[in-house]
Amino acid sequence: MARRTTPVGDRPTTRRIGALGALWPFLRPYRGLLAAAMLALALTSAISLILPLAVRRVVDGFSQGAGLLDEYFGAAIGIIALLALATGLRYYLVTRLGERVVADIRKAVFDRVIGMSPAFFERVMTGEIISRITTDTTLILSVIGSSVSLALRNMLVFAGGMVMLMITSPKLTGLVLLIVPIVLVPIIVLGRRLRGLSRQNQDWIASSSGAASESLLAAQTVQAFTHEGASRANFAEVTEASFAAARRRIATRAVMTVLVIFLIFAGVAGVLWIGARDVRLGDMTVGGLVQFVIYAIMVASSVGALSELWGELQRAAGATERLGELLATRDTIADPANPVALPRPVAGRIALRNVSLSYPSRPGAQALEDVSLDIAAGETVALVGPSGAGKTTVVQMILRFWDPDQGRVTIDGIDLRDMARDDFRRAIALVPQEPAIFATSARENIRFGRLDATDAEVEAAARAAYAHDFIADLPQGYDSPLGERGVMLSGGQRQRIAIARAMLRDAPILLLDEATSALDSESERQVSGAVDRLAAGRTTVIVAHRLATVKKADRIVVMDGGRIVAQGTHAQLVAEGGLYARLARLQFTDGPVQTAAE
Repeated sequence: MARRTTPVGDRPTTRRIGALGALWPFLRPYRGLLAAAMLALALTSAISLILPLAVRRVVDGFSQGAGLLDEYFGAAIGIIALLALATGLRYYLVTRLGERVVADIRKAVFDRVIGMSPAFFERVMTGEIISRITTDTTLILSVIGSSVSLALRNMLVFAGGMVMLMITSPKLTGLVLLIVPIVLVPIIVLGRRLRGLSRQNQDWIASSSGAASESLLAAQTVQAFTHEGASRANFAEVTEASFAAARRRIATRAVMTVLVIFLIFAGVAGVLWIGARDVRLGDMTVGGLVQFVIYAIMVASSVGALSELWGELQRAAGATERLGELLATRDTIADPANPVALPRPVAGRIALRNVSLSYPSRPGAQALEDVSLDIAAGETVALVGPSGAGKTTVVQMILRFWDPDQGRVTIDGIDLRDMARDDFRRAIALVPQEPAIFATSARENIRFGRLDATDAEVEAAARAAYAHDFIADLPQGYDSPLGERGVMLSGGQRQRIAIARAMLRDAPILLLDEATSALDSESERQVSGAVDRLAAGRTTVIVAHRLATVKKADRIVVMDGGRIVAQGTHAQLVAEGGLYARLARLQFTDGPVQTAAE
């Protein structure tokens, strides 16, 4: 396993909170809900600003009649009840909006990533993508469902409070305004540093998720090679780096909070001292001073809250930017604007014309070099050769997991690049060397080949793949969960599930990439018979290193170093000598050798 010591997010960090604007396309469909939430927000802010007026009336009303004082108290309680209702409504609307938007973002990111070509997954680890979908969207949920509404509410309270302070006492308000620029300095200076630290923290969290996912998915291999200590050390290193980044972010935010709170409340204390002197001189009533104090506290609290919320907004801006990068990623494999439909019924003619390919991760080495191959409809062609010869790459080219650097790949005479991928892939069934088994039931794993298949069709496919007996022996039969990556099954059983899946798909083109490599001799004999029936009348491409499994192919194509070096039947190729004859001699005389495997 490769060791990750730096986060994938070593990219320029956003220097503006405006990155949150990328959320607008997800908010736009819910403008009505957003407007209702903003109305509730404005209502709670307005009611909050009315409360100090009621308090002033109560305080100054102590010297008036009891009846009037009761009315003031009754009005104050009514205002409080209205504030409680409006706050509950605001919470419901804003939280619901946040959950809805985040659910849409998660779906959009998954929808985007699930269709990406292998080149994308060469650059980005799966665990890091999962971190984006979970951790980053959780941050955005916190912002939409809480931080943004609180920030807007505090901004409204700040603005309204400043107006009411001016009305209550212009003199004292002037003193308060002198404090504001002093408070804004640490917010701006430290906020800029906090922005970068927040992004680093999220990058390391994603790297930690990637490292954990990589090791846990290969837990048995890690244990078999006694690699637990190194894996723990690797994960600990990345996790500690994440913690160090978080510690720097927390320290910066704590310093900013200390400075802002001290400056705010020290300023308020100074203003109150002057206000108390005005009350003694008769320039201001006690109720007026209390009203001013409440407004001053509201304004100060709003500024203090904004300083804390600013940090949250910075983190969410980084998370939004990262998710935006995933959504904006351009795939190297894309459908054409006006795709050509693959004619039905599909004949299944496959052609590679002068195809050359170098993988993006290995640009200096050609996986395929000037390969030309015609496969007739209904023909069974086997690809053989040593490891790295390019056999599996040919299968991937037929699926258009990669586009050739030169040349073209066609099905029934139509270039794959001119068709929608899901159109021609419906005509293909694949049995890979390492079949994907999902953590669901055996029935649903087979039905993955054709989602509308009936239970009877699923069972028929399992019987044809010689999978029925071992499935029936599972605790719940076809409804038995197979565990993550099919952990409950042997390698041969997993491959028979994959073969049953391909049989159920019933596609005119069949691709078998080492389909029987994990089977014992008896199972291989049984499955080979099933594959022979499956291949009948279909265009079939078989990748195999055990030559006994391809002797009956209509044609055998020998590959070496990314090139086709020979073609013919088993008997013809043995008679010609060369690479195939050497491989056949090793396998049928001296036993199998590792160099023949891919």
